[in-house]
Amino acid sequence: MTLWHCNLAVSLDGKIARPDGGVDDWLARDYPLDETEFGAFLNSVDAILMGRGTFDVVQGMGAWPYPGKPTVVMTSRLLPEAPPEVEARTGDLGDVVAELEAAGHARIWIAGGGQLLRGMMALGKLDILEMMVIPVVLGDGIPLFPPGTPEMKLRLESGRPWIKGAMHLLYRCGS
Repeated sequence: MTLWHCNLAVSLDGKIARPDGGVDDWLARDYPLDETEFGAFLNSVDAILMGRGTFDVVQGMGAWPYPGKPTVVMTSRLLPEAPPEVEARTGDLGDVVAELEAAGHARIWIAGGGQLLRGMMALGKLDILEMMVIPVVLGDGIPLFPPGTPEMKLRLESGRPWIKGAMHLLYRCGS
């Protein structure tokens, strides 16, 4: 059985990025990945399912940070200069999810963005929502839960202070 795990950072007002997709000035600069437990998380996943906007932001940061991890990017456009482990997919999200599950992956990281997360929630394919709540109010930006996101009950499994005033929250999804 595949475990679908979303791990991300979110501003205090529920944004995952600025309107242009940017995270450099409020997240990447002050909360670099090497100072977090992200490496252990990344080692725990077998594959990555990513939205196109997230892919573009990650590509814009330099070298591909997930070498060796099979990555499926949901997009209707070509992926210029995609690393060899990255595959562009179009079509029905449910079909792609079924293929990833059939491949035998034990844990798949749902790596943003909000539209992809909304689609996974609609399919009932979100088991863990892990987030670092960053103490900044962006005011405007890309919401974690865009309009049309289905209702879902979450159960807090752990919550603790994280670095530089942020909070680390881990929720189990479903009843």
